[in-house]
Amino acid sequence: MAQSLCHCRTCRLASGAPSVAWVVFPSRDFVFIAGQSARFRSSPEVVRTFCARCGSPLTYRHDSSPDTVDVTTATVDFPDRFAPTREIWLEHKLAWEQLDENLAHYPRSNAEGQSISS
Repeated sequence: MAQSLCHCRTCRLASGAPSVAWVVFPSRDFVFIAGQSARFRSSPEVVRTFCARCGSPLTYRHDSSPDTVDVTTATVDFPDRFAPTREIWLEHKLAWEQLDENLAHYPRSNAEGQSISS
């Protein structure tokens, strides 16, 4: 399981927030237990879901990682259990947003290179 705070432009546009906290679960362990979700393809390789009733962003699935689902941390039960451990896509970060110096930092996704801090 991974917990990230994402600063990428597409997450900002999909959420309306300067960054989005995500927790990654194995797809086999994740199900919606209430409500209806709607989905859209936000880029050729990404499907996002949102609450069909209120519009809250819910999940992110990348075609290259079919065994995982990224879930917006604030929408899960007990979000305090899933504090971010890293900040990703810092090359897209808004200039006025403050970094958490206690987290690892990556210019892009953590899968694409080494942390620029620890």
